[in-house]
Amino acid sequence: MMLPIVGPAPVMLVQEQAERSPAMATGLSPAQMFALADSARGEKQFDDALALYAALAQDPDADVRAEARFRRGMLLAELGRYADAATAFRAVLDEKPDVARVRLELARVLALLGDEAGARRAVRQAQATGLPADVAATVDQFARALRSTRPFGGSVQVALAPDSNINRATQARTLDTVIAPLTLSRDARARSGLGARIAGQGYVRVPITDTLSLLPRASALGSFYRQRDFNDVSASALVGLEWRRAQDRWSPSVGFTQRWYGGRRYARTRSATLDWLHPLGRQAQLVVHGGAAETTYLRNSLQDGGLFDAAIGYERAVTARSGYGLTLSGYRQTARDRGYATVSGGLTISTWQDVGRTTFLLSSGINRLEGDERLFLFPERRREWLMNSSISATLRQLAVRGFAPTLRLALERNRSSVGLYAYRRVAGDIGIVRAF
Repeated sequence: MMLPIVGPAPVMLVQEQAERSPAMATGLSPAQMFALADSARGEKQFDDALALYAALAQDPDADVRAEARFRRGMLLAELGRYADAATAFRAVLDEKPDVARVRLELARVLALLGDEAGARRAVRQAQATGLPADVAATVDQFARALRSTRPFGGSVQVALAPDSNINRATQARTLDTVIAPLTLSRDARARSGLGARIAGQGYVRVPITDTLSLLPRASALGSFYRQRDFNDVSASALVGLEWRRAQDRWSPSVGFTQRWYGGRRYARTRSATLDWLHPLGRQAQLVVHGGAAETTYLRNSLQDGGLFDAAIGYERAVTARSGYGLTLSGYRQTARDRGYATVSGGLTISTWQDVGRTTFLLSSGINRLEGDERLFLFPERRREWLMNSSISATLRQLAVRGFAPTLRLALERNRSSVGLYAYRRVAGDIGIVRAF
């Protein structure tokens, strides 16, 4: 079918008039433009169809915008452009959060991108809208079948990180010891700085059976400052299995981590972990974690010992735009010198809320730590309360090519019976994340 427009090619004309109403730009009604776009799609003129849908997505009518973005997302997914499709679906949901069909399509493309956690979250949000019984049953089947089948994948995050206390150190100049007051050097006290935080991870999924896969992974995290003595870098390599039974997922793994601090090797860790994910009804899930590790500290062998941790987390979608999570965790560290051995436990509460095209995430936690014995120099053993809170915002209204800026502010306070470990910290992140 030929487009009934005289003069420039339809795509060029639409692009030139993209900021105006489609009807004004072409002299056609939205219904006629939808028909043209669908016809172009049927004739495999995909660029023409995408351009027409993009123009319709600027229409003053919210229903027209939503329909155009949805059809554009479906076409992008059909073309294998899953990240662009996810961005289109997310734009619909920013204006119409209760459209379950769109959330399910978002979940589908997130799974194809390898983001199973995001896909499951989208399904829970869809179910939180209150689906009719027949639709809910279909969604339940979708949730049971949901899994990432992408053979490989990865992600990279980059952020500027202003920090009032990059070394999490005390502000005190002197500390009381059993011998005499100890004067701390400038590097041993709190230092502020503007850094760059870079994180990356990648994986390969090797199917063994329909329900079992081999999952090698590698990751790295680095914080870099002008004061190079405070650069903190770690890299990990893990090999694990991913076993699925019904909706449950079991993920055992073993791995190795190397950490560098100030450009010098700091510690190496050999670890084994087991994670279990279990859905609870249609809107919530339970995540259980357990791990054991052996760590060698290359600068102080008295810290060498075992690390044991466990956590249980609960996450629930309350509405299509909001949800919350609770995590209870415990940690045990042994050491050659019992002054470095500790046991701790804590609770973290988080909640998220979409407001227009901005997602806010608020998190607060409290953790109690007890040392086994006092360190030689200090009169008391460690007893601490660590309190932290953070708020972040993802600004999808400023998205460019599928990425959006994110801002985060974090507050941290550690009250300790040993002055060396007492500190305050205010930190921020200014980075970019996927817009979906």
